Amino acid sequence: MTNIFSAAARSQSGLVVVIQRVIAALDCIPLGFIALAARVFPAALFWQSGATKVAGWHLKPSAIALFQNEYRLPLIDPTIAACAAAFAEHFFPILLVIGLATRFAALALLLMTAVIEIFVYPAAWPTHGVWATCFLLLIAKGPGAISLDHLIARRYKKIRLPPRTG
Repeated sequence: MTNIFSAAARSQSGLVVVIQRVIAALDCIPLGFIALAARVFPAALFWQSGATKVAGWHLKPSAIALFQNEYRLPLIDPTIAACAAAFAEHFFPILLVIGLATRFAALALLLMTAVIEIFVYPAAWPTHGVWATCFLLLIAKGPGAISLDHLIARRYKKIRLPPRTG
């Protein structure tokens, strides 16, 4: 009877070792790659949405109609809302992709996501939750090593200011 239990304990400990090795391997994934994915993929979604609102450098009439008839945001003129959305959906994704002012851009798109969720498509909370998760990761942890923010921070860490006196 003890042989059965010891064999079960050995196989269980073997499973524990395998799980520990898998976890250790997953722990080796650099945060920089995860942050890069959290920047690029939501940026692509917002860029694509912005592209549907413009023709060249001009706002499409259909974008204004969308804000008048479907989105119906409170307290803001549909033309202003369409212009602001088209600008934000192009400007902030560029910042995210290059990793410049990343936390600011992620916060702006998180707020935009909240507006979309609350006022426009409340039933799309699973999708908006995924976007929000990416933005919260970037706000909390930063853009990672593959970013202009990281390069700028490294450069300024090398420059030491002299200590203040009196």
